[in-house]
Amino acid sequence: MVSAWASTNSLVLGQIKTDEKSNEITAIPELLKNLELKGCLVTMMGCQKKIAEVIIEQEADYLLAVKENQPTLHQAIQNYFAEANQADFEGYEIDFEETFDKGHGRLESRRCWVGYDALPYLESSPNWEALQTIVMVESERTVKEKTTIEHRYYISSTKAPQIY
Repeated sequence: MVSAWASTNSLVLGQIKTDEKSNEITAIPELLKNLELKGCLVTMMGCQKKIAEVIIEQEADYLLAVKENQPTLHQAIQNYFAEANQADFEGYEIDFEETFDKGHGRLESRRCWVGYDALPYLESSPNWEALQTIVMVESERTVKEKTTIEHRYYISSTKAPQIY
């Protein structure tokens, strides 16, 4: 079963059952086609070209999580932000935002970089419908004097993705 929901309203917008010998990758585009998405930002973990195409056809934008199952794209995004960081972000078109959260015995900071000039770095990746920006989110969490750092990567069809 695949569900679409509006996070702001905590409302399920639709559901579709996956075919018996299939998975969510084939069901997600079908579910998206049944929704009125015009003007929306669709976020999800499913980073597939067909999903991006359906979202753009619906006149919406996407923010898709890029994981290691997309190794070329994942590595290209990592390389872009590593090079930008090494250059102290000089000469790169990047926005940055940072938030802090403290409570329940933990301290957490989230840093978000949005790269606007990264498309040439993605030339070795397949073409993504209407791709405009790439994003890196770094979460640093300290609990009981133990600190962990996690990086997440995204692609987006909008120039102003809302990460938080």
